[in-house]
Amino acid sequence: MSEKRAQIIPFNAVNEFLLPEYRLKILQQAFSELNNLPEGRRSAISRLVKKLVTVSGFRNSALAPAPVKARAAVSAFEKSAEFSSQIMGAWYDLHPELAQKVYDLLKARNWELLPLDADRSKLPGFLTRWPQAETFEVLDDAYAAQYPADGEHEYDINMMIAWLSGRLPVDMVEKVDEVEAGE
Repeated sequence: MSEKRAQIIPFNAVNEFLLPEYRLKILQQAFSELNNLPEGRRSAISRLVKKLVTVSGFRNSALAPAPVKARAAVSAFEKSAEFSSQIMGAWYDLHPELAQKVYDLLKARNWELLPLDADRSKLPGFLTRWPQAETFEVLDDAYAAQYPADGEHEYDINMMIAWLSGRLPVDMVEKVDEVEAGE
């Protein structure tokens, strides 16, 4: 029996899968709706902005207007796993209906998932093994079939799939190993 270990990549690896415009949209939404986030998430993001983001004309970058701060934060999102995990966690917090729909879809398709309310930003990163039969296109079609009146954009659906599953489609495999799912 060969020993199988989960391969984990840092959260900022998500940048390999994001269009620059979509990354900026996520950052802008997190910053513009910061006051709608739970206190712990809000303070973590503010702390990381002060530490990692430089906005010209502001001693404290956290006080900059959301659109300016978002543009300045792109580099931090690309380079810092902690920062990207908090921003993705904020994005998740701001989309509870989409989260529930995607969670239900993935559970119905027998995906192994943490409970919906688990704080995934505390995980070490994304798992790399992805079931090859479950491409984003297949999952987008399944979502559209299950929620035909829903107008969610496929980028949002795909981001939520990656976030809730804790996976990025790096290593396409026939079946995700049970050992990995439990790690």
